[in-house]
Amino acid sequence: MVDHRRGQEQPHLHDRPEPDQSAGPARRRGRRGVREAGPPGALPIVRTLSVLALLVAALVVSAAAGILVGAVAIGPRDVLAALFGSNDVNGTIIRELRLPRVLGAALVGGSLATAGALLQGLLRNPLADPFVTGTSAGATLAAVAAIVLGLAAPLVPLAAFAGALVTVTLVWRLARLGGGTTVLTVLLAGVVLTSFAGAVVTFLLVSSDRLALQLRAVLGWLQGGVSVISWPELGVAAVIVAVGLGFALVLAHRVDAYAFGEETAATLGVDPDRTTTAVLGATALLSGAAVALAGLVGFVGLVIPHALRFVIGATHRRLVPASFLAGAAALVLADLGSRTLIAPAELPVGAITGLIGAPFFLALLVRSRRIVV
Repeated sequence: MVDHRRGQEQPHLHDRPEPDQSAGPARRRGRRGVREAGPPGALPIVRTLSVLALLVAALVVSAAAGILVGAVAIGPRDVLAALFGSNDVNGTIIRELRLPRVLGAALVGGSLATAGALLQGLLRNPLADPFVTGTSAGATLAAVAAIVLGLAAPLVPLAAFAGALVTVTLVWRLARLGGGTTVLTVLLAGVVLTSFAGAVVTFLLVSSDRLALQLRAVLGWLQGGVSVISWPELGVAAVIVAVGLGFALVLAHRVDAYAFGEETAATLGVDPDRTTTAVLGATALLSGAAVALAGLVGFVGLVIPHALRFVIGATHRRLVPASFLAGAAALVLADLGSRTLIAPAELPVGAITGLIGAPFFLALLVRSRRIVV
């Protein structure tokens, strides 16, 4: 077509040359320049394996420190002797106290970090975790209710799981009332449900006829700790965590599809309703098991997965196993600090995670001030 005003030929719109696809993947421009399009947080497999190997090594080292360090000096030979059935004092300390404590801390930390990674991906904001969203508080309420009512000990983890499932579902529903999930609505829903759970726990304690007998156990739940964990409790929790972690790994690629919203996920063949239900179920399993073992331990699910995104990327197939390993190592070290900082007395492990996690959460909150909510 000839443009008589300029005296030169102008090509039709459909005659414009197509972009060269052979040059490589499509690019998209952001505020900081041009970057390659692709899956969120895509990293070379060698780097991913290196990070996972380092996390495994960190978990092994932290577990060894948790077993060897304490009020009673224990050496590697004592550990080997205890594993092969030694009945001396050191063997009893290792088998009945330190080993269950270390394994319990690893399960709790890994579970909370994995649940946090799933919630952050599902809600698409870095401020979501089982503690901030009220999931841990709901699980704690159910567990405390089971203790106050005098239910059998094996029923306490089941009650914690049910409480976590109900709470995470309520948070999701409340956050969706305005037509979409935002940082503000998630935080508000979590604060409301956490406050409600705390009020009900107080009511249960005050109205209980056996307050003196139950107060110590309930306070242990509220403060968070892994100092008293039996092998039967550890076995039940390990099964629940294994199931929850398996679901998390299976759902990882579906959570990745949520990076650009539910509509985009639906166009990629992901059923939003089924995926949401499955992710909430996995989160409830992991949070319920963690609360059943350690009570209310905060900020692990917030700090660990958010920090790992800068190292291993946002792809959940990599983030989920990395979060479990890092969370396990972190809580084992936090428990080690809780029993050595003011030895011979002990701090609740929830106090250690709170001291570290609260400033991190405030920094994230300040950083998110530019987010439109």
